[in-house]
Amino acid sequence: MLLRGEETLDDKATERLWSLFELGDPGAEVAIAYRIKERLRDFYATSDPDVARQLPEEFKDHCLKKAMPPEVHKLGRTISKWFAKLCNYHLARVSNGPTKALNNLIKRIKRIGFGFRNFENYRIRALLYAGKPNWRVLGSIVVR
Repeated sequence: MLLRGEETLDDKATERLWSLFELGDPGAEVAIAYRIKERLRDFYATSDPDVARQLPEEFKDHCLKKAMPPEVHKLGRTISKWFAKLCNYHLARVSNGPTKALNNLIKRIKRIGFGFRNFENYRIRALLYAGKPNWRVLGSIVVR
């Protein structure tokens, strides 16, 4: 239930979630984290860039309150540091997810290869792992 969006929970599930928070979350850390997750979802769901720009500012101030847990303070500092870049999402609606995925793939290949000495072999392996190599180009590469 914690991973689902608040709007997707019916009344019974919402009531159950909050009763579980009362029973098993004496410091309210999980409840705070859940509310923060929902506010971040609101930020990314907002379509108006001007409204979206106000949300992280309020959110950051809320996270930096002294009563908040240390992890939430760290999130507030991160939002302060990356505020402009977070707001830029609403101008282009582009995520860096595909770039991160590609970098992760390349690092995984590098770990598996135990230190390739030949860049051409490393390049071929990266293309093969990516799933759709251009075989015409691969055939012209001389592997030593």
